[in-house]
Order: sequence, then structure tokens, then C-alpha cells
Amino acid sequence: MHVEASPRPTIRDRGRAPVTRRALVVNLAVADLQRAIDFFEALGLNFDPGFTDASCACLLVGRDAHVMLMSRELLGGFVRAPIADPAAAPTALYAIEVASRDEVDALLERALAAGATHAAGLMDGPSMYARCFRDPDGYTWEVYWMAAAMRER
Repeated sequence: MHVEASPRPTIRDRGRAPVTRRALVVNLAVADLQRAIDFFEALGLNFDPGFTDASCACLLVGRDAHVMLMSRELLGGFVRAPIADPAAAPTALYAIEVASRDEVDALLERALAAGATHAAGLMDGPSMYARCFRDPDGYTWEVYWMAAAMRER
């Protein structure tokens, strides 16, 4: 998939490893917290029980990457704005890297078996392979494998 774009933007401070450790936490509203927990556990992902209660659960995606699955009411209280329906108006694509092409396919199959639906988006090239699904709440997830040479660019 190639999208024609405007000229490449200028980056004045080329990326380098952060000096301080920073965790990324994405907060997502879910309609049914238990259904969301069951879905992601079916994918083989885990939760941190220390950050889980009746209104939220902390999904462990990577060492420093977490997704807080929150009731719509709880997230609405933080953002003080209406919570959009992600199935009706997607605003982001959540991507998870895995170790191989086979793992991309396996995770997609587990997601579909657990209640996900296919989403548009297939990338099949020599250095990157990706497939997409929508979870039961309508969020779009991409599972991808990237060759080591792509990371070294």
C-alpha cells in the first residue's frame, strides 16, 4: 500500500533513544469491560491486576506499552467530552509488532475466533507484513512483522 503524499516534512532533531524511560499508555473506552478482557486474553495478552478494578483494566502490550480499557463513563470523566463510537468513526489504528509473518497470521486468526472482524489493510512485502482486525468495541488493530533492516533505516 503506497499513498502519494506531500513532500517529506523536515525533522530537525533526528530520533535517538530517550534518555529517560517513558511508558506509553493509551486509554480506550469499552462498552463491556469483561468482554474486552476475555477478548484480549484470547489473543494471548495479559493484564496487570494491580491496575484493574470494576471500571478499568490495564492491558500489557509491551514492556513500556499499556492500554487502559476503561468504561465509557470513566473515560468520559477524564476527557470531559462525549466518547465517540470507534466503529462509526475510527480515528486511530493501534499497531502491535510481532516476531514473524506466521505470528501475524496466528494472532489475526485468534482475534477472529474471539469475536473480531476483518478490517481493511493488508501489507505483504519482503520487509513488512501486516493484517488488520476490528475488536468487539470497533477499534482497528494492525498486527505487523517488520524485517530488522527496516528498523535500522
